[in-house]
Amino acid sequence: MATLISLAGLPGTGKSTISRALSVATGAVYLRVDEIDAAIWAIDPDRDIGPESYHIAAALAASNLELGHTVIIDCVNPWDVTREIFTAAAKRAQARFLGVETSCSVPATHRARVEEREMDVPGLEKPDWQKVLARDYTPWSAADVKLDTAKLNVVEAVAEIERRL
Repeated sequence: MATLISLAGLPGTGKSTISRALSVATGAVYLRVDEIDAAIWAIDPDRDIGPESYHIAAALAASNLELGHTVIIDCVNPWDVTREIFTAAAKRAQARFLGVETSCSVPATHRARVEEREMDVPGLEKPDWQKVLARDYTPWSAADVKLDTAKLNVVEAVAEIERRL
């Protein structure tokens, strides 16, 4: 059954790394909200996007789900209202929904990941550690899968998600 796998987590917790590896392992469509943001800002650098890119990603996800494809959404997905955008897309497409939250329980490891990462989306600004700490993010208590990337490597995280599929 087609499934929308919606990730959530602060920058540097491994969402993109896990999402890409999961896409390769399963053949699922991979949609990254950062790519949508970068495309919009390339045309209009001063634009305040708000939740617009989340809605675009949800529409793309729904169209792929309707074709029977499993879809991975990679974004911070910080609040219940953003998570509901993707839940609604799965319902609209009559697909299964799997919420996955990533975290990193070792602050020094998390900080190193944030500070050492290379930005792989042209036009996006790399967040610094203070911006990550100040980010408005609500933990996802209802997530189906919770991955602590200080305790799991990428292969183990992907395997945990695949078990839930």
